[in-house]
Amino acid sequence: MIRPVCGQSSSAPRSGRPDAKGFAMPLVHISLRAGKPESYRQALFDAVYRAMREALDVPEGDQFMTITEHDAANFRYGNAFGVRRGDDLVYIQITMFDTRTGAQKRALFGRIAELLGENPGIRPEDIFINVLDSAKENWSVGHGAQFA
Repeated sequence: MIRPVCGQSSSAPRSGRPDAKGFAMPLVHISLRAGKPESYRQALFDAVYRAMREALDVPEGDQFMTITEHDAANFRYGNAFGVRRGDDLVYIQITMFDTRTGAQKRALFGRIAELLGENPGIRPEDIFINVLDSAKENWSVGHGAQFA
């Protein structure tokens, strides 16, 4: 339940939605080597968002995403876990409520790899995804109020 701001009724959800029970709102950080065109970066956003909508039932409009680009000297990777990565590697870190099942996360990982393979054409070996589970009380989504 979202706590009301001073002067706001607790029955009025601050999310703007009549029902906040399905609030998904992942926070996505994507890191990659610098030099890709804007269309490539937008394809990253679009694919990750679409995969979250499909696998996690993220509501339309819940897009809290950033991309950080790094020059080659500040971007390292290895071939750990038997995966031969290349310079097109992208790190995708998704922080979300700790309510997702292992099956939902597997579906998300697979769908992200599939969609990024289609556009902008990233090899599955170059997609590194990490999900951070976080309890709702660890979030403030606006107004300085705790989301719990």
